[in-house]
Amino acid sequence: MNSTYRTGICRTVRNLAGGAALAALAAGTLAAPAAAEERARPAEGEVYVALGDSMPAGPLIPSPTGPLACGRSTHNYPHELAATLGVAELRDVTCSGAKSDHMTTPQKLELLDVPMGEAPPQFDALGPDTTLVTLTIGGNDAGLVGVAQDCQTLDPNATPCKEKFTEGGVDQVAERVDAFRPALDAVLDTITAKAPDARVVVAGYGLYIKPGGCFPYQPVLGVDADYLQGNVNRLNDVMAASSAAHGAEYVDLATPSEGHDACRKPSDKWVEGYVPTAAAAPLHPNRRGEENYARLIAEHLAGS
Repeated sequence: MNSTYRTGICRTVRNLAGGAALAALAAGTLAAPAAAEERARPAEGEVYVALGDSMPAGPLIPSPTGPLACGRSTHNYPHELAATLGVAELRDVTCSGAKSDHMTTPQKLELLDVPMGEAPPQFDALGPDTTLVTLTIGGNDAGLVGVAQDCQTLDPNATPCKEKFTEGGVDQVAERVDAFRPALDAVLDTITAKAPDARVVVAGYGLYIKPGGCFPYQPVLGVDADYLQGNVNRLNDVMAASSAAHGAEYVDLATPSEGHDACRKPSDKWVEGYVPTAAAAPLHPNRRGEENYARLIAEHLAGS
């Protein structure tokens, strides 16, 4: 791969990315339709708090809102969902680069290596008045964006990056994904403590690349595309299991995304690849993707 191209893409992804890098699968638990439909229609005064990283933040999707370095868009899934539900108040504190510990501690912000202050702990947005919470977090805890950077190549004869990450028979990335579970358990327990009357929805990461990839359109070898997707699948499984164990509802955004991954033509994509063809950060949802994620979450809330 051209070194200038690789350096530029890596810098862009590093500074603008904060979510996961590729795909997912897991099963969501649906509420009983009648009860869910009643709960999905917000009463006057409903307060919706959106927590998470760049996947829900929507970096580089017009129009920005909040701290510039958070890359938060008014067309991300929290804003689209809030409009669909007609909530009285949206507190969107999603931020690119966020990890699970930024729920309780400030997040240092920077853009293109320039310090840009701090974002308050995301849990500061929660309170007894909160009635709905959405959460997408974990991609940065597991370092998935960095792995995706390391796996890009335009050389069809390159050594698969999977060999680097599984050297000695130990899958380093899988270990990091599994190690995220206790942190997510603690996050969900704290949400319940701070917002005891809230309905808590954990939204997984969408489908970023189809099985086998699409080299060289997306510059990862087929075996590495499957490796990356496999570990994000694993992350979504962790999110689903933790949700089930801690009274939250998991929404699978990957399975309904089939046919809309980064290998598709620009008009069909819900996510962008290493070189975006729409206004969005590399390896992140575009506006079409965020709108569809909001739709899928709303359908879940309505029990459909």
